[in-house]
Amino acid sequence: MNILAIDTSNQVLGVSLLKDDQVVGEVMTNLTKNHSVRLMPAIDNLMNEIALKPEQLDRIVVAKGPGSYTGVRIGISTAKTMAWALDIPVVGVSSLEVLAYQGRFFPEYICPFFDARRGLVFTGLYQWKDNKLVSVLEEKNLLMDDVLKKLVEDQKRVVFLSPDISIYKEKIQQILGDHAIIPEGPYHIPQAGHLGLAGLNKDSDSTHELTPNYLRLAEAEANWLKQQKGNK
Repeated sequence: MNILAIDTSNQVLGVSLLKDDQVVGEVMTNLTKNHSVRLMPAIDNLMNEIALKPEQLDRIVVAKGPGSYTGVRIGISTAKTMAWALDIPVVGVSSLEVLAYQGRFFPEYICPFFDARRGLVFTGLYQWKDNKLVSVLEEKNLLMDDVLKKLVEDQKRVVFLSPDISIYKEKIQQILGDHAIIPEGPYHIPQAGHLGLAGLNKDSDSTHELTPNYLRLAEAEANWLKQQKGNK
């Protein structure tokens, strides 16, 4: 099975091609640049390098958020358009789940997160059991203080993974002490190859019904809804 994996849900732009569970090519940048301009050239260049034609693809896997509203939309719209044009399945995978793959060989809790500003994070808790990534706490938009409070109560060792780790590193260490595991920099960057692997055996989504997993409304949409309620 030839799989194209696309991740533009956060600052990292990742594109990977897999043959079953083996990565055969990958492009990744961790730069503050416009994904909409760079995504299709990255896909085209990678496929040319691998000598793979679009019609040889069997599945497209895309990171569906949470993360940047614009970034998530770019990835999903590109994946859906390609899947529809090629008449192949498309699979959406949580961006947090992809990041949790970086903790593949850690036996206890894995806490991937993305900064959501104002002390809030997009996060969930995962654990590897019997070679499967299992959700321990469903993904939510929470105050980091509340996340850490729960982890103190659970008394589990936790590996934290996030491209935004520098924002919360000191607080995590102060509150959890030796129970907090914070690895080196590269482990905090999601890999498109892991995205492809995560979507390998998942059921495909409806091409037209696959939607972003924002975990919260955009601020403008939330304000609009609040205004509508006030007008009733």
